[in-house]
Amino acid sequence: MKTWGNAALALTAAAVLALTTACGQEKGESTLGGQPAGAANPAGAPADNGYSSGGYASGGYGSDAGGGSGAAEPAGQLAVADTKQLGKVVTDSEGFTLYRFDKDSSSPPRATCEGDCAKAWPVVSAAGAKPPAGVDPSLLGEVTRTDGSKQLTLDGWPMYRYAKDTKPGDLNGQGVGGTWFAAAPDGKKAAPAAGGESDEGDAEDSGADAAGLSVRKDPKLGDIVVDSRGMTVYRFKKDSAWPMKTACTGACLEKWPVVAPVDKNGIEGITKKGFVTFNRPDGIKQQTIDCWPLYTFAGDEAPGDTNGQGVGGTWYAVSPEGKLVGAPK
Repeated sequence: MKTWGNAALALTAAAVLALTTACGQEKGESTLGGQPAGAANPAGAPADNGYSSGGYASGGYGSDAGGGSGAAEPAGQLAVADTKQLGKVVTDSEGFTLYRFDKDSSSPPRATCEGDCAKAWPVVSAAGAKPPAGVDPSLLGEVTRTDGSKQLTLDGWPMYRYAKDTKPGDLNGQGVGGTWFAAAPDGKKAAPAAGGESDEGDAEDSGADAAGLSVRKDPKLGDIVVDSRGMTVYRFKKDSAWPMKTACTGACLEKWPVVAPVDKNGIEGITKKGFVTFNRPDGIKQQTIDCWPLYTFAGDEAPGDTNGQGVGGTWYAVSPEGKLVGAPK
């Protein structure tokens, strides 16, 4: 029995060593348990993190109407829109998508998006809201916010709009930061039909596309990594791979959403070296290549866009080997 036990311990130790060495943790820093030693602290990060804190939106919700103070905006007669990307989602009377936030709670209802967060995610008022046709009216409710205003809830989840949804039908808030999701008519997270329904409040459900990563030949940048939607994938120079650390936190994630974990079988033409999940200190799970955290750019509106390339001198597209593309030497 001692021989078997010793062998098992040796195998376990070897597996842990392989994981930590793959991401440069051999100097005593560990990512086990999702809390990397010395992980980036938002308070100690550079002031802008390559992200301009101003101008959450140039139009649509949140650019006015008191969004900065968290003032709730009326929803009116709610409706259910049948979208190609996510199936059925709830909208307000003007056709703007309603969202829910993983850091809120539904039992009991609790809203945590305040201050700058409410600029990007304008609160939906409970006043005058009417249930969509075919939806149980009992699912609608309200929660009292810290300022005393009443926010609409759906099956207990506080409802928001997204400032970067500039026209009815937009779904730009889906999956932002791995914590924001369009609301389905039953209050759960809307998700692509192929991905199945998400469990309510499941912290591991990123809501991002289940398909993997691949390589696209860009006419200017050459071979670069793209996600399942064809959107360019980026790296942040202020991050670290050895050990894995993130300098993009808080408001930065509004502009640079993380790439959700991808199965190794769902990638094509990309190195599998350091292809591991980064359990960020903020609780978000993020895919890495060569142990470098990966992001997309909210300013890329269509597949093939590379508007994030070179932003702030810190953000660059990623090669199939996980290297920065086009960054100064």
